[in-house]
Amino acid sequence: LFIFLSCVLQGLPHCSSFEVLITIHVAIVCAGYNASRDVVTLVKSVLFHRRNPLHFHFITDSIAQRILASLFDTWMVPAVRVDFYDADELKSEVSWIPNKHYSGIYGLMKLVLTKTLPSSLQRVIVLDTDITFATDIAELWAVFHKFKGQQVLGLVENQSDWYLGNLWKNHRPWPALGRGFNTGVILLLLDRLRKLKWEQMWRLTAERELMSMLSTSLADQDIFNAVIKQNPFLVYQLPCFWNVQLSDHTRSEKCYKDVSDLKVIHWNSPKKLRVKNKHVEFFRNLYLTFLEYDGNLLRRELFGCPSEADHNSENLQKTLSELDEDDPCYEFRRERFTVHRTHLYFLHYEYEPADDHTDVTLVAQLSMDRLQMLEAICKHWEGPISLALYLSDAEAQQFLRYAQGSEVLMSRSNVGYHIVYKEGQFYPVNLLRNVAMKQVNTPYMFLSDIDFLPMYGLYEYLRKSVVQLDMVNTKKALVVPAFETLRYRLSYPKSKAELLSQLDMGTLFTFRYHVWTKGHAPTNFAKWRTATTPYRVQWEADFEPYVMVRRDSPEYDRRFVGFGWNKVAHIMELDAQEYEFVVLPNAYMIHMPHAPSFDITKFRSNKQYRVCLKTLKEEFQQNMSRRYGFAALKYMTAENNS
Repeated sequence: LFIFLSCVLQGLPHCSSFEVLITIHVAIVCAGYNASRDVVTLVKSVLFHRRNPLHFHFITDSIAQRILASLFDTWMVPAVRVDFYDADELKSEVSWIPNKHYSGIYGLMKLVLTKTLPSSLQRVIVLDTDITFATDIAELWAVFHKFKGQQVLGLVENQSDWYLGNLWKNHRPWPALGRGFNTGVILLLLDRLRKLKWEQMWRLTAERELMSMLSTSLADQDIFNAVIKQNPFLVYQLPCFWNVQLSDHTRSEKCYKDVSDLKVIHWNSPKKLRVKNKHVEFFRNLYLTFLEYDGNLLRRELFGCPSEADHNSENLQKTLSELDEDDPCYEFRRERFTVHRTHLYFLHYEYEPADDHTDVTLVAQLSMDRLQMLEAICKHWEGPISLALYLSDAEAQQFLRYAQGSEVLMSRSNVGYHIVYKEGQFYPVNLLRNVAMKQVNTPYMFLSDIDFLPMYGLYEYLRKSVVQLDMVNTKKALVVPAFETLRYRLSYPKSKAELLSQLDMGTLFTFRYHVWTKGHAPTNFAKWRTATTPYRVQWEADFEPYVMVRRDSPEYDRRFVGFGWNKVAHIMELDAQEYEFVVLPNAYMIHMPHAPSFDITKFRSNKQYRVCLKTLKEEFQQNMSRRYGFAALKYMTAENNS
């Protein structure tokens, strides 16, 4: 009781003894990259206000399932369960219905929810992806108790004149009761609908109406309305504030006196945020609040609500509890186990690898301050790219606007952008690399960094090298020699001869020659100058070249965050697994100048940072010895001698 009263007084999420038992079920049809992005804003608005456990039922295509499954796995929101249903398996149920609406075949799938959702599920709230909640969804769930008689559908009246048929000359809508009803928000009593043989009811209605109408204009909404016209007793009319529709011909302003009365906003115009309404600024600000809201804040527990045990969460808490908080390197160690919320394929992606099994994906990671490199890299590398971007929710929206405003980026569908949301004080460089690597769908990957521009034609050169060096049957890491310039405006060399000329003139340098020679010395730049065939080099301490490897090569070690040893450890792992390092004679990449990163500044100025890095390094080497035995002793020896 004390917890309950405290939470009420503070306005915090809470559960009464009655509410503990109630899980609210929400069904959403979601397909494709854009809808997967849009639905997150809806989910945030629901999570922000909710005080009950939630169970989301997503009817998805394979794209949305992949994105949303990963997002919810890494979001780890308490008292939230998610289930997926394969929309592709349902297509045959509705594909016979011609539909002119922009939602396509997926806009008809709400019709088959009685068949799709578990037979044990008695009631569900159905939402479109373009909905924003301004109140607790439990209030809407409570409306089920107001249903009487044979009422099985809860709907808000349509707030335009669409179904009155007077919007333009010869406008002929589907039959509807009065103004009809909008299906952006639906309360479904599934158990009663099944008893009424809903499946048969809507099919017979659709078949009859299609004989004269030929197709639907508003997808499932037309068929729901035709059924209700024949059977008005099925519908319970919800107050209009449960679905304030901002469509092109909306009359929604007449359904509320004050914006504070609103509970659900529905952006059901193709124009979305650009729609006309006297309160649109208020609506837009509410939407943008959730669009840019830090999703990590929604991981809070519901006070007094015992949520179902989540084994991933329990294991994480157990691991973290075993760390020594008094350890000076505690924050470094903790970062290794931090679960970062991850949204894969933030933008549309479409790419099928070449049939000849030589295809290669460029892999890199970046934060907001390196966005300007994206267009240049796309101009230099025509092949597929997998990028992990470390951003806040607000920065993710800035990135989206930047990308959508770029002709170069929008002309490419073979670039996968994977958002890893910010959390903690370190830049999780190796986690980002691993996220980008896991989304590679080509046989090979070129492990680069965002500050490097690959030479023109490197993509095709690497593919030819796959065949030339028999990469299929051997374990090789192909080294692309790295150079750098201190000039912000560089006439990029079109050939090796041109590069050597710039090297001799002092326009270019071998990468990090003046601060960290050991990192690339084994590449043997003197030999590379005159080499015409690939040559093998041996691993040496602190070697960190940029390489092309097979997709199944080892991941990066997550204990290394920020600056220092993040690539060195990976190259050491490749060597331990007996990869041959082969330098390509006609390949090169150039590092472009930029301001020092926050992490390198910390490394240079913070002694404890350097001490912890040394500790992590020693622990990594000990792990290598345990895993690779006698062969790994050379790493300890080399380090002591360097």
